[in-house]
Amino acid sequence: MSFDIEKAFSDLDQLTSTIEETENEPYLESLIFALRAIQTEETLDLPDKKTADSLAALKESLYSDDTTSESIRKVIQLALIKGMKGSTQHQHVVTPDSVAMFMGYFIQKLMPETKQLRLFDPASGAANLLTAVINQVEADVTGYGSEIDPTLIQLAVESANLQEVEVEYFHQDSLTPLLLEPVDAIVADLPVGYYPNDEQAAKFELNADEGHAYAHHLFIEQSMMYTKEAGYLLFVIPNFLFTSDQSDKLQKYLHNNAHILALLQLPLSMFSSEQHAKSILVLQKHGKDTKPPKQTLMAQLPSFKDVNKTHNILQKIDDWFKSEKRE
Repeated sequence: MSFDIEKAFSDLDQLTSTIEETENEPYLESLIFALRAIQTEETLDLPDKKTADSLAALKESLYSDDTTSESIRKVIQLALIKGMKGSTQHQHVVTPDSVAMFMGYFIQKLMPETKQLRLFDPASGAANLLTAVINQVEADVTGYGSEIDPTLIQLAVESANLQEVEVEYFHQDSLTPLLLEPVDAIVADLPVGYYPNDEQAAKFELNADEGHAYAHHLFIEQSMMYTKEAGYLLFVIPNFLFTSDQSDKLQKYLHNNAHILALLQLPLSMFSSEQHAKSILVLQKHGKDTKPPKQTLMAQLPSFKDVNKTHNILQKIDDWFKSEKRE
């Protein structure tokens, strides 16, 4: 019997919604309780048989031998998307699966021989992007995530536990010092906006000359600090990253510290408006044997629903890797 993601989501949603009503908690907080309930033997005081059946069905299906970490992540992701639709908080958004797929694909192509990989997301949120990439990469991955939001980090912990994915989390402002040795690769959907802590921002090269620094600039610099020499960094960036004010300083910083390998513009259809559109930026930190690409890979990614165009773009990326001999 194959795993039914929609049925499992329906059961998880039923359980979460009941906790939301009975405990008078928001949906995302209730989801934390629901994920914990699946993993423990503690009996929940559930008000009706339907919810009790949902919990029993979840325990049976999520712990079945043919259930993968990736299927479990997808079920949790559907609940996250539902919960975040009702959220007023700007950081409560889920990175689309198609983006995670491209990032995982790129890491696999950049590091095909790597058997063990340390991967860090400094803006991990509920860790949907981080665990999606971990599930995709064919290596033994140890993940690290940093997140300041208490609800999101609790969701991340429960999600990783249920998926049986190895992730260590830091509950802190990701732009303060981390107890983390440099990693092989970084993935992040960069938080966009101003960073309010001017005192901390002053410690960064990419601090603003006046006013608040941009958080998305500081995240790039912080990520570079926690990446090994010759390591890789993959960011979801706003399309205006290289044209907004303070971008001259950023470009100079990148020129001095990294090689820009690729810039892949995400389909506009994914975003509510053109000013919210984003791209994937792929960097390699300078190392003693690294060199810039003969040609930076620039591409406009098609709608991922268009199978032919997606196949063509993957072929273009494959050709680029062959010409660069980076595989």
